[in-house]
Amino acid sequence: MKLVEIYTDGACSNNPGPGGWACVLLYGAHEREASGFVPETTNNRMEMQAAIEALSLLKVHCAVRLYSDSAYLCNGFNRGWIFGWLKNGWKTAGKKDVENVDLWQRLLELTRKHKVEFIKVRGHADNALNNRCDALARAAITQNR
Repeated sequence: MKLVEIYTDGACSNNPGPGGWACVLLYGAHEREASGFVPETTNNRMEMQAAIEALSLLKVHCAVRLYSDSAYLCNGFNRGWIFGWLKNGWKTAGKKDVENVDLWQRLLELTRKHKVEFIKVRGHADNALNNRCDALARAAITQNR
């Protein structure tokens, strides 16, 4: 099984407001970048969208190490929140509707196609690829204003 490392980040101006997402995929000596823009969104949605877009680029079943500075995204899987929400009909423990359910459902679908490990990294720190994703996501906002 191919091992792919993915770095992702999302950005939002004024949260909610215009947003951007970005990802860098690494496989052996190959590197691919992608980014995009959404006119009205939130930071959490852009963090999730970055992961969705990256995983959607994979054409075969892969083992994936997905690095993100989003605790929301990583904890959703690493702490099992998503599986509790699914079991509860997409309701939180407090019986409220889960926010961003459309994106959580898409992520769940993609993580069933690939073996994904979510790894939390510190944002705006010394991780060059996380910083690259941040710059690409912010550039997507700037270029589309």
